[in-house]
Amino acid sequence: MEAPSLVVNVQDVTKDYVLKSGVVKALKGINLQVKRGEYISIMGPSGSGKTTLFNMIGGLDRPTSGSVFIDGMDLAKMNDRQLAWVRSRKIGYIFQTFNLIPVLSAQDNVALPMIFLGIKKEERLRKAAELLGIVGLGDRLTHRPHELSGGQQQRVAIARALANNPSIILADEPTGNLDLATGLSIVQLLYRLKVERNTTVICATHDLKMVDVSDKLAWLRDGVIERMEERTTVTLSAEEL
Repeated sequence: MEAPSLVVNVQDVTKDYVLKSGVVKALKGINLQVKRGEYISIMGPSGSGKTTLFNMIGGLDRPTSGSVFIDGMDLAKMNDRQLAWVRSRKIGYIFQTFNLIPVLSAQDNVALPMIFLGIKKEERLRKAAELLGIVGLGDRLTHRPHELSGGQQQRVAIARALANNPSIILADEPTGNLDLATGLSIVQLLYRLKVERNTTVICATHDLKMVDVSDKLAWLRDGVIERMEERTTVTLSAEEL
């Protein structure tokens, strides 16, 4: 039985990719538990398995073995339609490259996920405007992505991730394409949303700015979690700095 406080429970997850050159073991037995309202940063260098683990938690890919529970639901036992239901209602995604639709306004980009829940247009646009206000873009509703800065586009992406009131925000390198000051503002915004909305935030990143706002850090290397640390006990090696 899943503990009610656990929104994510990853149990003994492995992921193998079969290539012409052989089998690549991307994840090698991952265990990770995340409580509701926690901010977890998955840290590690490129190629460590961060994005693969991110995809397992988000239901974007299936593990070779092991289980991933989201709000007590075992993703491994779901068909594609059931996984789509979980993704649209339980999880909000934030990507490094923003993934906004160029021909749509900021408001329409944020409103888009609500179409799949059958929400009427008037309510979609009202809520999209409200969410853009929360992320500081209440005066940019009609702007298209090319009319916005990188930081503003990422704020639109964050508002879109919140559109369906998800249990979990999954952020894959959310500051990767941003300058230092803009990246810091995005980090602070994610933390504020976590505090104010009790949303669970899981961030795959190598950005050390994430350390200060994280409740816990999972240090990933070569497909294995080397260590889990509470924020208050974090120490960085010279290599990590």
